[in-house]
Amino acid sequence: MTVEVRGVDFARETNHILRDISCTAPAGAFTGIIGPNGSGKSTLLSMITRWQRPDRGSVLLDGHDVRGIPRRRFARTVAEVEQHSETVLDLTVEQIVELGTIPHSTGWGRPLGEPSDDVERALDALRLTGLRHRPWHTLSGGERQKAQVARALAQRPEVLVLDEPTNHLDVSAGLQLLDLTRGLGLTVVAAIHDLQLAAMYCDHLVVLDRGAVRAAGPPTQVLTVDLLAEVYGVRAQVDVHPATGGPLVVLCGVADRADPTERGCADE
Repeated sequence: MTVEVRGVDFARETNHILRDISCTAPAGAFTGIIGPNGSGKSTLLSMITRWQRPDRGSVLLDGHDVRGIPRRRFARTVAEVEQHSETVLDLTVEQIVELGTIPHSTGWGRPLGEPSDDVERALDALRLTGLRHRPWHTLSGGERQKAQVARALAQRPEVLVLDEPTNHLDVSAGLQLLDLTRGLGLTVVAAIHDLQLAAMYCDHLVVLDRGAVRAAGPPTQVLTVDLLAEVYGVRAQVDVHPATGGPLVVLCGVADRADPTERGCADE
């Protein structure tokens, strides 16, 4: 399922957060939304998931405006994992994951505590089976993140939206999560902070800078020395990764955005 953003503007009072955003997340691809802090990444994701409504423009799923899709159908199509998730309810990991099955329930649905095959598969995929009876409030930040991803998978979505999915995870767990999500065959749209992870796992990148799209395309075309200097203000070297064939980003210092002579690592 293709996600298309067309001419989206969004502002809070006098703060213009998104400016004429147009971009596409191709069907079945892993699309990374990258950019400095405050560039509008999370806000763009909130437009896709309908938490916020654009002041102008539209978001389309296979050509259909998300605002016209019935709520249950939308919940069966799009699942999201926020950067920070909290609950005041005393739920277990298993019960959190079961919440993902609600859009597929009929009538009064199935009471919590009667897990479905979707729940079992999601717990197994995220290696959470041994934690299924652990209360939410006893989990570490990484365990909570994995539980929320499992809940999203139990939702059986066609589009998976992730906001900083490796937040709270150690290096190994972060790589396992990205391996998993990339291999699902879903349309994945993820805000990613780590440039090298974006280079390794994303098929397509959208670069935001101060609420506008600065570049979009495959990582090999997008992640250039000039772009990293102009958008991130860093000096970098971009080589070919020996294992993936994609970009290998090596950061080597702070750059002067206005000075083209301070954009590489030649002097390092």
